[in-house]
Amino acid sequence: MDSTAIDRFEASRGRLASLAYRLLGSAADAEDVVQDAFLRWQAADRERIEVPEAWLTKVVTNLCLDRLRSAQARHERAAGDWLPEPLLDGDPMLGPADTFEQRESVSLAVLTLMERLSPVERAAYILREAFTYPHAEIAGILDITESASQQHVHRARRRVAAERRGGDEVDPASARRIVEEFLAAAASGRTERLVAMLTADVTAVSDGAGLARRLLRYGTRERVASYVRAGFKPTAAKRRLAGGSPAFHIALVNGSPAVLAVVDDRVVGAVVFDITDGKVAALCGIAAAGRLTRLNETWRRCETDAPVIDAW
Repeated sequence: MDSTAIDRFEASRGRLASLAYRLLGSAADAEDVVQDAFLRWQAADRERIEVPEAWLTKVVTNLCLDRLRSAQARHERAAGDWLPEPLLDGDPMLGPADTFEQRESVSLAVLTLMERLSPVERAAYILREAFTYPHAEIAGILDITESASQQHVHRARRRVAAERRGGDEVDPASARRIVEEFLAAAASGRTERLVAMLTADVTAVSDGAGLARRLLRYGTRERVASYVRAGFKPTAAKRRLAGGSPAFHIALVNGSPAVLAVVDDRVVGAVVFDITDGKVAALCGIAAAGRLTRLNETWRRCETDAPVIDAW
């Protein structure tokens, strides 16, 4: 392959990776799909491809749809026992973030809700909301009619709006203040302080640090507060599991405020917050090492703020 063809692909790599991540919710899978697309680009009769960017977008979208439809993917994502892979603010795989819709479409909450859509609905929604493709182009990418594209996007928007909880757009300073107050309440040992910071319909989900066979879910303010209090209570067993005494940093993960537990410059856990009306509406705890690989790669490259808790 000549250097011009390689350069053309590389110019699209970031956008393609972002599209694949939003469709699959996994950075590792997104990278695999982009590499598969490169191999197809390498083997294609490129002189017959009139618009390379459109061709590559269609290839990546359909590779992602194949993965979403596969029996293995359906099994792994069955019964809601799946969480997206979190990405740290500044990771180029997060993609476009100029509008509220673009930022919202990559939040962990919305990526999780995407699991309840059909693969085609998911693709149409992301192509429209995150990448602002017109329906005529979406129809061409998905091999459907323009009317069908409009219907898929409409159904997806309605489903997301009906099931989305929390997720107000909060400026970074306000988000940091709320998370700092939440951490202080969690460390205080007084559950009632935590309860007061939670919405009436708050929910929490955790991967149990990868030790639980299924995701752990909590409803009601009292149960969520108890889960948070127990989770942030330091013990010798937790330090052994983490590989040391973590420091706690506040960061942005998939556009949402988060607390990161860090040991020796390695993120060992993340708690991501959805905030509405100044209160916590949802929490997502991720500590399985396999879900934190790319986040750690980004963490080691970026300049970080001082921890809000030096040692735990």
